[in-house]
Amino acid sequence: METRELRYFVAVAEELHFGRAAERLGIAQPPLSRTITQLERRLGVALLERTSRKVSLTEAGSVLLDEGRAILGALAAAERRTQGAATSRPSLVLATKAGASGELVAKLLDAYAAEEGAVTVELLLCERQPQRTLHDGEADVALLHLPFDSIAGLDTEILHTEGQIAILPTSHPLAAKPHVRMAEVCSLPELPIARWPGPGGVYPEGAGAEVRSQTQLFQLIALGRTTVVMPESCRANLLEGLAAVPVLDAPAVTTVIAWPPHSRSRALADLIRVATRL
Repeated sequence: METRELRYFVAVAEELHFGRAAERLGIAQPPLSRTITQLERRLGVALLERTSRKVSLTEAGSVLLDEGRAILGALAAAERRTQGAATSRPSLVLATKAGASGELVAKLLDAYAAEEGAVTVELLLCERQPQRTLHDGEADVALLHLPFDSIAGLDTEILHTEGQIAILPTSHPLAAKPHVRMAEVCSLPELPIARWPGPGGVYPEGAGAEVRSQTQLFQLIALGRTTVVMPESCRANLLEGLAAVPVLDAPAVTTVIAWPPHSRSRALADLIRVATRL
């Protein structure tokens, strides 16, 4: 297989839509379709199930998606590490969601910097899906939050688990309560739950505002346009005019540190050890 074929297949497998995959790759749809068909013919297996309504992965396709992500990530990481070896200052790239786990990130960076042999850690802030930076080789390690982020094809260690809070305008009646339940938050016609884009940038159905960043989200909540349920640690980033109320029955959020399974970096191993110790 060629790396071009793998890149094309991974794009289609992640988007589950040939048009969006072609747009993401910057190519026309017909050559993308031909490449996937040729790949299936060469491998002798069906990778995708296609109907007039949807595209889905076969069992073989799911395996190739995991393997393809690992291969492409390893190639990108090898290129970045090879270029980095020409410099006198080795480094690691840590990816995390902008505005998430701020206190944990600060403690981790400080603790690791105090270790003997520590290298420079560059921080890559993502608006969403930081795991893709690992698959694409942009980052060496990432902080992910379950159940929101996917850890498929990655090695992980659990760091901590926390509850969730509803973010509301301070003027809203629920903002004065000591706690609420999901049913209360989800049944506010004047404050529909905000919607984040899914794979391929497609927003789920709903009445809530379409958001792409935490800054945009918090501004819309302060204006009384939407609300959201988020991990407890996001409380530290609240703007004036916002209130955080614990949601008793919201699913717990688990923060993990994740890295590609092919990594053999001693510096990365040291960073993971410090993170789990914290």
